[in-house]
Amino acid sequence: MKIALAILLSVCVGTSPPARTAEGPSRAEQERLVERFYAADGRTPSGWREQQQVLAALAGVPVPGKSATKRWQKLYQRLRDQGRKLEQGKGDHWFWPAEQRGLYLVAGKTTRPAALFIGMHGGGVGSGDAHSSHSSYAEAMDELGWVGVFPEVLEKTELGWTTSGTEEFVMDLIEAALRTWDIDRDRVYLGGHSMGGFGSWTLGAHHADRVAALTPSAGAPSPIYGPTGRVLSLARGVIPCLRNVPMVIYQSADDPKVGPEPNRFAVKQLQRSGRRWGGFENQEYWEVTGRGHALPPGGTLAHLRKVAGFARQAHPDKIVWEPTLPWKRQFYWLFWETPVADALVIAELDRAQNAVFIDLRKASPAGLSVLLSPELLDITREVVVYLDEEEVYRGIPEPDFATGLLTGADGDAARTYNIRVPLANSEGLGN
Repeated sequence: MKIALAILLSVCVGTSPPARTAEGPSRAEQERLVERFYAADGRTPSGWREQQQVLAALAGVPVPGKSATKRWQKLYQRLRDQGRKLEQGKGDHWFWPAEQRGLYLVAGKTTRPAALFIGMHGGGVGSGDAHSSHSSYAEAMDELGWVGVFPEVLEKTELGWTTSGTEEFVMDLIEAALRTWDIDRDRVYLGGHSMGGFGSWTLGAHHADRVAALTPSAGAPSPIYGPTGRVLSLARGVIPCLRNVPMVIYQSADDPKVGPEPNRFAVKQLQRSGRRWGGFENQEYWEVTGRGHALPPGGTLAHLRKVAGFARQAHPDKIVWEPTLPWKRQFYWLFWETPVADALVIAELDRAQNAVFIDLRKASPAGLSVLLSPELLDITREVVVYLDEEEVYRGIPEPDFATGLLTGADGDAARTYNIRVPLANSEGLGN
């Protein structure tokens, strides 16, 4: 598999820097810094501080020249290969075997699968079983030629997919699956029934830049009810983030366990957001009656076939981001060192003007950056960035090594950038 560093280096010319300069670390020191970056878990406060120190030490190091490409490719690949891989056989598997924690099952095609599906089970307080989702989707995986991974929540709570570290566990499973099988990163799908529908809505929104499409069934984003029992709103950080994600949302009108009101409300919010910001296309609401809390007509295969033709849209012209997770710092071509919960960022490319327009609400721009690549704008010409209609940057952007490491460490070429334009001064990454 070609790795992301090749994308980084495709935009630069020149030769490798000397082994040591007065302006930065030697080549050997750079390699040790990269190893430190990989060893830290940037989702934790201590791990993120460690990564920030590495990035600060690498500030000013230019993107490697062509002669250094293969050496860096080998190092990055070696470090990625040290990451966890998944078991491929039948039966129960544990992500942390010593603790018997992090249960998951595997189904479908394990030789050159066409896509990766993460199937989320239903449940609630004290209930929930990965075997239920596995049995519901296993035949569909075989029929589609996909590999399915079916995790169990780490703690069985009402919001099990987003609490107790389960969301991080699911994202780790995705990365481990991509290391285990040769799967196109643009073909990762999330789906689930009941609480699993809630999980696919919510994790799919939080990580919209990672997924191709979503298939929630009989589950919705967390609703907020008024005193009369009417749905007034939904948990934040879901609807706006789904602008560029295809979905097929299934609901039976007579479901006695998960009534239709939350999904109906959520679908209206998607439609309203589409009128407001554009996008929100290829999002189908599939409501029937007479099915109760059962799977849709035709089962999970019929549901998945509706989205099987979609691939991830990795470089959309417009992004709407409502952050909720402190560790989810990159969202498409935006990076925020300290995301502000419930802020709203509306970012749009104007390719004709070679410009980026950012509208930021409920937050300061400190730590917020635009990431650039040839897929977005012509980076050989002057680029202009506007924040709330005020020009904050004008120039020909310079690529740098640290940004490539920051965005490309996981090997996702479509999310790898080596140009970062801060919207305000920031101390965190050496600006």
